[in-house]
Amino acid sequence: MDLVDHIANQDDFFRPHPNFDDGINRAICQSEVDGGVNMNELPPGTQLEVLTHYHTYRVIYEGDGEMTISGHPEICPQPVRVHLSGSTWGTPMIKLRYIGRGMKMEFVHPTLGVIQTSRVRDLYELTPARA
Repeated sequence: MDLVDHIANQDDFFRPHPNFDDGINRAICQSEVDGGVNMNELPPGTQLEVLTHYHTYRVIYEGDGEMTISGHPEICPQPVRVHLSGSTWGTPMIKLRYIGRGMKMEFVHPTLGVIQTSRVRDLYELTPARA
């Protein structure tokens, strides 16, 4: 089991909140099933590959919500340091400092502002041999 799956499979699952709409509760529960990674749980220097619907990003977690990202021909053709906001379902609700399958990764680019990717299809930790 790699680090991404280990973190995604911890036992602190979301419990439906009575003040949230049923659709929001379902989306949050689905994100637990689909899995992902809470970046706060990663040591700085961890490298991930994040496959979205349209692009493959390489992410190096720098700590404290900061990451270096590359892989998009216009937004980050060369590595650029950004602040990871988290992941969203395309709504204003966001799962902070989290990259989740089936969700859109959201980060703040230093010159372009807030960026949302297409939906994340998969992500995994790059081992030193693959990095």
